Amino acid sequence: MSASAWSLHSTLEKDTINIGDLPLSRVLVIKDANYPWLLLVPRRANAIEIIDLDEVEQAQLMTEINRVARVLKEVTKPDKMNIAALGNVVPQLHVHIIARRTSDAAWPRPVWGVAPPLAHDPQEVETFIAALRRKIWLS
Repeated sequence: MSASAWSLHSTLEKDTINIGDLPLSRVLVIKDANYPWLLLVPRRANAIEIIDLDEVEQAQLMTEINRVARVLKEVTKPDKMNIAALGNVVPQLHVHIIARRTSDAAWPRPVWGVAPPLAHDPQEVETFIAALRRKIWLS
């Protein structure tokens, strides 16, 4: 798989804030303040499933998922972490990392379609992103 022809799917571009790149994946914040919600999108053209990555890239993706999930957990102190690669709506390979609280709008159900997206407070999301960048080691 080549990174040279890679581009972010238009839906992900519209629904996220880019906070930086890890060796394999772009790290994005979902534009929905209902949940602390990140995406990792491997920068590989035509990757739809995790099995579309070679074994080294799969291992790198798991390393990046672990790193980002640990930081999100540290920053948000959730009751539960949800990590999933579904791709039923957006076919481009992407991994959801969502910090869940028993008090959130969707608990205990999946977050999709339960509550309309809530706009982030600009200052709060900038503080959140700054903490993530610092702890994930994004420049």
